Amino acid sequence: MKLFSRSLRNPIRSTHLSVALLAAGLSLAPVAQAQKMSPVDPVRKAEGSTAPTNAQDRSSAYYHYGLAHLYEQMAVSAGRQDYATQAIEEYKLALNADPNSTELQNGLAKLYFSLGRVQDAVSAAKDQVKRNPDDVDAHTLLGQVYLRSLGDMQGPGSQQALAQAIQEYETIARLKPNDIEPRLLLGELYTASHDSAKAEAEFKEAQKIDSDSEEVVLSMAKLYTDEGDLQHAVAVLSAVPEGDRSAREEFALGQSYDRMKKSKEAAAAYKRSLDQEPDNPEVEMALASALMESDHLDDALKMYQTLQAADPSDLRAGLQIAEIQRRQGHYDQSLATLEKMKPQIQPGSNEELQWGVDEALNYDAMGKYDQATALLTKLVDSTTKADGKYSEQEKSNRAYFLNRLGIIYREENKTAETVAAYRKMVELGGDCDTASEDNDDAHPCYAESGYDGVVEAYREAHMWKEATAAAAEAAKAEPKNHSIQLLYAQQLADGGQVEQGLTLAKAQLGDAKDDIEVHENLAQMYTRLKRYSDAVAEIDKTDALAKKPNEKMYAAFLRGDLAEHQKKHDEAESYLRKALEIDPKSAMVLNYLGYIMADNGVKLPEAQKFIQQAIALDPQNGAYLDSLGWVYFKQGRYTEAEEQLRKANERLATDPTVHDHLGEVYEKTGNLKMAVAQWERSMSEYAHSLPADADPEDVAKVQHKLESARVKLAKVGPAGK
Repeated sequence: MKLFSRSLRNPIRSTHLSVALLAAGLSLAPVAQAQKMSPVDPVRKAEGSTAPTNAQDRSSAYYHYGLAHLYEQMAVSAGRQDYATQAIEEYKLALNADPNSTELQNGLAKLYFSLGRVQDAVSAAKDQVKRNPDDVDAHTLLGQVYLRSLGDMQGPGSQQALAQAIQEYETIARLKPNDIEPRLLLGELYTASHDSAKAEAEFKEAQKIDSDSEEVVLSMAKLYTDEGDLQHAVAVLSAVPEGDRSAREEFALGQSYDRMKKSKEAAAAYKRSLDQEPDNPEVEMALASALMESDHLDDALKMYQTLQAADPSDLRAGLQIAEIQRRQGHYDQSLATLEKMKPQIQPGSNEELQWGVDEALNYDAMGKYDQATALLTKLVDSTTKADGKYSEQEKSNRAYFLNRLGIIYREENKTAETVAAYRKMVELGGDCDTASEDNDDAHPCYAESGYDGVVEAYREAHMWKEATAAAAEAAKAEPKNHSIQLLYAQQLADGGQVEQGLTLAKAQLGDAKDDIEVHENLAQMYTRLKRYSDAVAEIDKTDALAKKPNEKMYAAFLRGDLAEHQKKHDEAESYLRKALEIDPKSAMVLNYLGYIMADNGVKLPEAQKFIQQAIALDPQNGAYLDSLGWVYFKQGRYTEAEEQLRKANERLATDPTVHDHLGEVYEKTGNLKMAVAQWERSMSEYAHSLPADADPEDVAKVQHKLESARVKLAKVGPAGK
């Protein structure tokens, strides 16, 4: 442009200057006003002399400020460094004319910051703070600089920037006591520095300024959620009347309920969010997931199908559709859904891994173990690295594949293959010194899960020496891991070395953080040893330490288990119902409660419902299939009972109870030979069981049934069933 081909020190000679300034969104009004106030022509002054340094010349300051702002706009739009340099020079000339101008000082500092000259920006802002300690703009700029530095730094530098940012926003909050934004930002900074008490205080101050602020409510809820205090997060969000809650607040409420495993409440909150802001895919996906978790599978299926139709490239919906179909027992449909998705799957993607797992689970559910193990083995092999070095996500994936592979081998009663799969999981290691289910910052201890799988495989095969040796190996390899030491302690006690096992378990009480885990394990050990008063004492300690819902649920479960061992069936049912109120999705509790009711022949329809819910959560669990077969037997539904008990028998071939139950079915249906065979097998398995697992009363009952059946069989002769 010809306008800038001449000296920029005399741009007012061109009539195009006002047009250029107006195009940049500026006005010459301040300059014109200053010219009216000043007897000196600023253009002549700029041309013929140097601006005085000790006197304020606002006319010249306005003039250079206008040019600085123009060049700044042009530098941004054109991306030219020469314009940026000229803008800085004009700011300096303006400050030379009016050195005490707060607006000019802050303007130059902000310009430095926008140009990425952070140190110059900090220096300029700090100089201004020295001149005027209560200059909010200067403190705000410093706060912004330190905030940006947080994203660029790591380690000690990041912590220093965080502390500096907090200091600046503390000052800003003091200078602007009625401004909500500094309070919210300060609360976030305190949260980042792990000072939750100060963060909470700032959010509450912000709430005093604006009690209806959506941002305040969401910030407080997030603070409590990050601390694991989900009850408090829900309380904050629920305190807003339902009719006044925004879509974002309802969504946050749904997420809190989701984490609390209250799927029904989560679904209701997501629905209210969608009512306000329809066609939000993120909320729709969350609602579909909540419906799925609350067992409203048909409704969830419709939502996922709608989402898939709206965006066929989003594979998440398709994978969920296949899972629902599998959970509904429509295995062929599930496989067909997966097959339809196959062309969209990118090799090596997470979707490919999930796709392979889902297909394997279908084959497992159909009893096609060879296909299932082949798929999982392929997934393990495809993710194997020669150097054995894996990222945390890669370790997590491999651990899942290996665990599922181990489960299927256990279902096939292939002990050697099961052990081999879990030993590969041991090789993944993990943060075994600090790993804990309650420590989200610690990496999982895959070795712990692997050793647990190895020991359990040997236990199910009644290979007690091998189980104890594996537990001892684990304890030696991971001496600081309390869970592994407790695994060994349990194995010692079960193997007859009771005092050694109890001593090892009690030795883990040195770390207060893990006390509740130790007391839980001691309670189980004492219950199995029939030392019931000691078990009560340990459960009481567990109850006292329980703070989180899962801890309170397990304490109630332990009381129910203890009562059942004492043959106090009504009391056991009461405690298990209490545990179920805390966690309605616990398959373990659902099955145990349903089985107790079925075994005692009471509330059979409700017992069936509980057990079927457990199976929906863990479809191939042999113990749950046995429970379902047993409740069918109690209802006189012998054909259905036989079907489920056969499945359970395939998966739990060494469980004497399963053989006993199947024997009962065969006797009822007149097949005495088969009944005798099952009761003989039950007695054989009892003979190889641990004392804690072979209740003398149960053994005596099976022995009596076996002898009676043999007598009946002898009477009917070789031709009888």
